Amino acid sequence: MATINLSFRFPSLPKLSPPLHHRVDFSVLTWTRIATLRTCATGGDLLGDFGARDPFPAEVESGFAEKVVGNVDTEHKILIPNISALSLSQQKCTPISPLLDPMSKDDAQKLLKKVVGWRLLDEEDGLKLQCLWKLRDFKCGVELINRIYKVTESSGHFPNLHLEQTNQVRAELWTSSIGGLSMNDFIVAAKIDEIKTSDLAPRKRIWA
Repeated sequence: MATINLSFRFPSLPKLSPPLHHRVDFSVLTWTRIATLRTCATGGDLLGDFGARDPFPAEVESGFAEKVVGNVDTEHKILIPNISALSLSQQKCTPISPLLDPMSKDDAQKLLKKVVGWRLLDEEDGLKLQCLWKLRDFKCGVELINRIYKVTESSGHFPNLHLEQTNQVRAELWTSSIGGLSMNDFIVAAKIDEIKTSDLAPRKRIWA
């Protein structure tokens, strides 16, 4: 068996005059002596101040490393996330009863953080969501309206879309049947957020 020689410095040992180096032969070093040396190096605690520790002799003899951790009878389940765990864009719109109260302003402001670029309008006929896009030209505005329609078609809940100033699109969302906002408005807003618009945006000028 090959012998590995390492040098250790033990300034706290009373019988040694530091800085004195000692050679340690790991071929004859027992687990108890390793723990003792490690105590001198770390400052008193057999477990060390932090990090992993060396196994104790009793642990080595028990063959703990060869045992499987866990129970073979453990039941493993794949949990399907519920609606609250899904992002707004992954949720589906549901029918809204006219008897349902509109969303409160506090709840709407909390959900507003989950959609990008939308702002809250507090008008006489209730709360609304509004978003504006500045586009390259009229053709890009028409293209964006078509993309929004394709995304919202399957949801059955459509925003009011306006093409303004030849290169600006304005979208407004609210649930008219309850006179305010519902969860459907935020779901559709989140779906619209995922539409690619970078190719429709005005080109940046590069000055030489």
